[in-house]
Amino acid sequence: MRVAGMQSFLQKFILTAVLGVSIGSGFGLTQGFKIDTPSANAQTQEQAQSSATTASSIDASPAAPPAENFDFFSDAPVESKEIVVIPPANSKWITVGGPAALLSFMVLLLWITKILIPFEKHTVDINLRNFPPAAKRGMAIAVVLFGIAFTFGASQVWYQMQFFSSSAEYIASMSMGKLIVMTHAHLFGFTTAFFIVGIPFSMQFNHIRFYQWIFPIGLAASLTDVMSWWGIKYIDHSFEWVSMVCALLFSATYLFMLIGLLRTLAFPEVIWASDKDRAARIERIQRKRAASKEFKKFFDQ
Repeated sequence: MRVAGMQSFLQKFILTAVLGVSIGSGFGLTQGFKIDTPSANAQTQEQAQSSATTASSIDASPAAPPAENFDFFSDAPVESKEIVVIPPANSKWITVGGPAALLSFMVLLLWITKILIPFEKHTVDINLRNFPPAAKRGMAIAVVLFGIAFTFGASQVWYQMQFFSSSAEYIASMSMGKLIVMTHAHLFGFTTAFFIVGIPFSMQFNHIRFYQWIFPIGLAASLTDVMSWWGIKYIDHSFEWVSMVCALLFSATYLFMLIGLLRTLAFPEVIWASDKDRAARIERIQRKRAASKEFKKFFDQ
């Protein structure tokens, strides 16, 4: 009985101790929250005061720009130095019609030349092979020098492409004064170069109708090329295609005439079907070869 009474007493004591500890812990936590709450409120008030002070200092700063009332859907123009105005694209009448009209001008110029100066097969017959040696040597050297000058002029395009993405950008960046100087220099140079090479070439091959077009086509393409530069500068960059087509035309015609003259002056043994004295020269060469064979046989006996 005593043992059972002791066990009952111990159980009641442990339950009472646990209950007391739980009540004490709960009371302590409640007092802690009551103590921390005023300190938290004080910190919150201090933060609010500092934020208000910062806001007032920002509002008092003179560098703050005023708010702009901008209506995004309004038709009013935007006034700002940071906005870049891009001009509208040109119409097809300008980008396509302008270059086409310039090329048509070149064709019209050639047609008018054909009407005013028709082809005549029986003209002054001049054979450059019959010229004195000094004249042939001087003409051959002059033709070569003009070809070298032409090559250096063409190399300028390659050089400028190192700084510009296209020839149109290079021409558009020129001032009017520089474009005037370039126009004068190229018109003078083209005319002189084609005149020096084209006149003897056309007189040497005056019996071929097609060859009588090479000289005028080269000059007309040169003029149209220079005119396209002004179109690139002041109208549209699409005129660059006209400049490219004309450059190919006058380069091909000039090279053709240069090769024809050099072949006639410096290589008389080379005979082409276009030579006016082809039959006589072939007969002369055959007679020389026959005489050489007879001479060789005479000494071999």
